[in-house]
Amino acid sequence: MWCLVLWLALPVAQAAPPPRTTLLVGDSLSAAHNIEVGTSWPALLQKRLADMRPPRALVNASISGETTASAVARLPALLKRYQPGIVILELGGNDGLRGLPLSEIRANLSQMVRDAQAGGARVLLLGIELPLNYGPQYRTGLRAIYAGLARDNHAPLVPFLLDGIALDPKLMQPDGLHPTAAAQPRVLANVWPVLAPMLAAGK
Repeated sequence: MWCLVLWLALPVAQAAPPPRTTLLVGDSLSAAHNIEVGTSWPALLQKRLADMRPPRALVNASISGETTASAVARLPALLKRYQPGIVILELGGNDGLRGLPLSEIRANLSQMVRDAQAGGARVLLLGIELPLNYGPQYRTGLRAIYAGLARDNHAPLVPFLLDGIALDPKLMQPDGLHPTAAAQPRVLANVWPVLAPMLAAGK
């Protein structure tokens, strides 16, 4: 009996808590378009999160060609599966390139923000700018969608994911739409100052 009591008094090792999960839902800008996956900004972010203490996990659910309509349909399943603490939305570029109605883009993004917040996640919005040939009215309208959603939902915003990159030919692929592998650290540098405080607040 004495030995049994002594054994029960020993401290029990606690299992390490699972990494806090950040879910990224985006398009080709976040899906390593024409570059090695390991050089992409989400891969660089994943490594940075894994090195944190406590570590974080990144689930990159980005798909080349993704639109807000297709993303809003698959987001609920992603939220249920991964139960993220933070959801990063990098969407709207393909909608804009196709000239889809701004009201449709706004409605889909708004629904995704609501779904993520309803699931207990905080949302980070990554804004996209369109090429100049799309005209000032449409470009301004798309820009206003991100600003309005951020304001109305108290969501942090990176106004333009490719700020300081998109107009530098050395950092862009020949299509003029996607950054090169060399530009990926710059993309992460645009995201990190806004994301880092969200991670710190989730401790």
